[in-house]
Amino acid sequence: MKAVLFAGNGTVTVESVAEPVVEDPADAVVRVRRAAVCGTDLHAVTHGEHLPRGSVLGHEYVGEIVGTGPAVRGHQVGDLVVGADFTACGTCWWCRRGDHWECPQRRFFGTGAAYGPPLAGSQAELVRVPFADTVLRPVPAGIALDAAVFLGDTLATGYAAVRRAELTPGDTVVVLGGGPVGQLTSLTAQACGAGTVIVVEPVAARRDLAAREGAVVADPTIAEAIVAHLTDGRGADAVIDAVGGTLGLDTAFTLVRRRGTIVSVGVHTDATFALPVARAFADELTMRFAIGDLMRDGEALVALVASGVLDPTVVASGTVALDDVPEAYRAMAQRRTLKTLIAT
Repeated sequence: MKAVLFAGNGTVTVESVAEPVVEDPADAVVRVRRAAVCGTDLHAVTHGEHLPRGSVLGHEYVGEIVGTGPAVRGHQVGDLVVGADFTACGTCWWCRRGDHWECPQRRFFGTGAAYGPPLAGSQAELVRVPFADTVLRPVPAGIALDAAVFLGDTLATGYAAVRRAELTPGDTVVVLGGGPVGQLTSLTAQACGAGTVIVVEPVAARRDLAAREGAVVADPTIAEAIVAHLTDGRGADAVIDAVGGTLGLDTAFTLVRRRGTIVSVGVHTDATFALPVARAFADELTMRFAIGDLMRDGEALVALVASGVLDPTVVASGTVALDDVPEAYRAMAQRRTLKTLIAT
């Protein structure tokens, strides 16, 4: 089968590899109908210390089951399914609480050993899915492939951020970053009762998209003034960092109000962060981190999309074939596109 492989030095290639097979009774093999190129994929190939050359990339996918192990009870061959971007056993103490990310058997598709033992990714014609009954969920009639592929990661991440922020209806929310996660976080916040949502983003085209989708937008150089103006100087009730790194966190602290909440869903690789402890204490700030989880939040995510309240495809810049994925990586890295889907 064809698959997108890490070729080293920040590059990817498309090559033929062996087809995956059922290796464990709880496995399913899915024929991928849609995949996507994600910011996490770009990060993985740029910082490839955990990613051996020849690794199959990708972690967002929707497709049809073509094989199952004897322990799979919730799915059968022919089912159209969407998968979470990582695996969990579904039965341990963590999983029973809905904390699938903490499962000792977690593996993240297509990222090497960065977040657990390596597992081949989904930018391929076929993908093997461990713990299929937990990791996969049916795609209801009426949800298109292009929308369903966002359920496993990008929309799940935005939803997790909004839920972790514990919004009160009418709250002012700042979203840092107008990439795919930031855009869908903005839409989710609006759908979940936020009053004003302000997307802070340096790229004009991304600000334009956020504005068309109902957000107030701001270039980072004027964000503090805009937030102060819209909140009578108080600051935002919640700031959601969809960028990651110290810059996003530092910016969040300048925009949040006293007794406000900061939630970060951007990828962090720095070992430390200089937390402004004196201000955090004096202003009773809350700081949280969140990771999207289709396995936990699937019902809500499907409902948001199926009802038409939220359309995740607004961030899709286009669709390419597997052979054209290397150029899609380059375009996304250069911010010429927002989110590229893959038709296999």
